[in-house]
Amino acid sequence: MLTGQCVLCGLMAGRCNVCSGCRSDLPWIRRPCRLCGAPLPPDFAGLACGRCRVVAAGVDRFRAALVYEYPVNDLVIRAKFQSREEYARALGELLEVHLRAARFRGDLTLPDVLVPVPLHRKRLARRGFNQAEAIARPLAIRFHLPVLNRGCRRVVNTIEQSALAGAARRTNIRGAFRVSANVGGARVAVVDDVLTTGGTASALARELLAAGAESVEVWAVACSCRPAQRSGAN
Repeated sequence: MLTGQCVLCGLMAGRCNVCSGCRSDLPWIRRPCRLCGAPLPPDFAGLACGRCRVVAAGVDRFRAALVYEYPVNDLVIRAKFQSREEYARALGELLEVHLRAARFRGDLTLPDVLVPVPLHRKRLARRGFNQAEAIARPLAIRFHLPVLNRGCRRVVNTIEQSALAGAARRTNIRGAFRVSANVGGARVAVVDDVLTTGGTASALARELLAAGAESVEVWAVACSCRPAQRSGAN
């Protein structure tokens, strides 16, 4: 695909991978739960959904830009399972737009370093690139942040989390990461593509905190969590 061509409609998009028209039509999370990032209805009473299954000890906050539905899910699938790096770059641009708006509202303090969720070497060889690294790249450029690509490894070649249910996801990812980099005292943002149960990012966050990180947030492009019910609903 040509540089500057929208990955959704094919029209020219300037220096971006998603044109402004397609961006405006995407399922943005306008009002997220302050803890897990799930979308809240406009009339929901409160700042947290109260069903924060993804919240893990040690993770300050989960942030997601978009609801995991069409066409966002199509972009993720093409990036991950069809080895299309331009789609991963487009996802990174969309997350950057969301975070830039949050920072403008005063709802985002920048971290010291970005840590893309690493792939196991076998999966990296098969896919050809790490989609989380490609997503992190536009964020690093926009916010002038370093990206930790080494010193943080996936040491277990786990089953794809998308193929598993909640409890199996937690067991699958246990002990999968090792952190050898110096992150002592650092505020870290873990970067991933989709937030479902939060198991993968939370497992990595625990290793970062054990290695001395001061705090960890999780930044994801999309959230597949079910929205909270409207106020007064049964």
